[in-house]
Amino acid sequence: MPSLPSWRVALPHSAAAVPVARALVRTALTELEHTADSDTAELLTAELVANAVEHAVGRGPIELVVELLPTGCHVEVHDPDPDPPGGLTRPGLTAPDPWQEHGRGLLLIRALSSACGHRPTASGKAVWFRLSGPPRLRPA
Repeated sequence: MPSLPSWRVALPHSAAAVPVARALVRTALTELEHTADSDTAELLTAELVANAVEHAVGRGPIELVVELLPTGCHVEVHDPDPDPPGGLTRPGLTAPDPWQEHGRGLLLIRALSSACGHRPTASGKAVWFRLSGPPRLRPA
């Protein structure tokens, strides 16, 4: 059975990581002609990376993992902070203040992904989302 395409990239713990992460996801989905929505995948990846840069304790690198699955794509962002992201999987998240420019990222991830969550890792945590969409079949 052939292995599924995946990428694992270390990113700097800075805002410069966001456009690099977006580009990797866009390239992965485009080159393999995957049917998962590239715009949504880029947006949600940018939110995860930006959250890791802004909120993760420590200055260690952030790691982006992109896996293309038969049923969609799975994106994880690893950071050195073991604390779970507030409100990602907790029901009853309060609406963000309309006058603040922050506070909508986790709502977007919850609303637009087919699944999302977080898990502890040996060096901190991984926050993830999944988008549905089978890969396109290429003509023979």
